[in-house]
Amino acid sequence: MILTGKTIDEKVKNKELVIEPISSQQFQPASVDLRLGDHFLTIDEHSNGILSLDKQATYREIVAQNGTIVLPPRSFLLATTLETIELPNRLTAFVEGRSSIGRLGLFIQNAGWVDPGFKGQITLELFNANSLPIELTVGRRICQLVIAEVNEEAEGYVGKYLNQRGATHSRIYKDIEVK
Repeated sequence: MILTGKTIDEKVKNKELVIEPISSQQFQPASVDLRLGDHFLTIDEHSNGILSLDKQATYREIVAQNGTIVLPPRSFLLATTLETIELPNRLTAFVEGRSSIGRLGLFIQNAGWVDPGFKGQITLELFNANSLPIELTVGRRICQLVIAEVNEEAEGYVGKYLNQRGATHSRIYKDIEVK
């Protein structure tokens, strides 16, 4: 069952769920808006001849100038949310881009679900599908966190992104594959 904004607000106030910092303007009918943080990464095209799922890629940090960053046309950037979240083992979540932003050609992804028990900032994968650059402002509402109950208490996330801070590079190379 997807939680309403009112229920999310109550869970935050009762400390059953952590989303910080948070303001009342972020709560929507069935989600909570998250804002763009100030840490960004891009794949370093000069250090990587080819990207592999078995090796760590090299990234460059990008600093927002005067609280803004420009995403060039048809380019990819890792960003982070301003908020840190802590999901209890009975809740899961997923991130959706805001429709108004998508209508400008900015695709906002978060690869998969946010597992029960996750703690940290959310890394966002941003792609500018437009032929024009898009200026992004740190602190602007950029995506929605949709939260749902799971049918029973989960064991809780203990994966490679637990407690992540800032935009976090891919750690796919740490996966142990089934043979």
